[in-house]
Amino acid sequence: MEKATLGGGCFWCLEPVFAELEGVVEVVPGYAGGHVADPTYEQVCTGTTGHAEVVQVTYDPSVISYREILEVFFGVHDPTTLNRQGPDVGTQYRSVIFYHDEEQKRTADEVIRDLEAAGVWDDPIVTQVEPFTAFYPAEEYHHRYYYRNPTQPYCQAVISPKLAKFRSRFGRRLKGGVSP
Repeated sequence: MEKATLGGGCFWCLEPVFAELEGVVEVVPGYAGGHVADPTYEQVCTGTTGHAEVVQVTYDPSVISYREILEVFFGVHDPTTLNRQGPDVGTQYRSVIFYHDEEQKRTADEVIRDLEAAGVWDDPIVTQVEPFTAFYPAEEYHHRYYYRNPTQPYCQAVISPKLAKFRSRFGRRLKGGVSP
């Protein structure tokens, strides 16, 4: 198994996307990239810890490649908005890839170059590519948040449409009818 650590806005939005992806074994919401050890959600929300909300994805590389993980990542968030995803604003919502080794760094840089060359977005990609240093799991109530709170207004207004778009675009890569 390998790990990918990715930030693309609110971790509540990314967790269900990757949880439904074939080859993904586990998705844990948490925090990475900051200077405060073992931060709380409240601390991260202030934007002063340096941490981003991220998901740590454990996946089977014999089923899905790191490049495919990144293709989904770029397909479900806007990598052209600095420190913002939709209504979520602040450095904790930045688009960031924390690479675990040099091969992941090369792949991330290559995917970004390919997307830029293809002109997928009108604006340049601002996704940061940084070395992984530490991951701090979020508090338990954040885990599986969307699945436990599907009628919550944020889930309905922001996550449900994102998840529907993901399912439509990447349907062939979903776990075969298995609820995560």
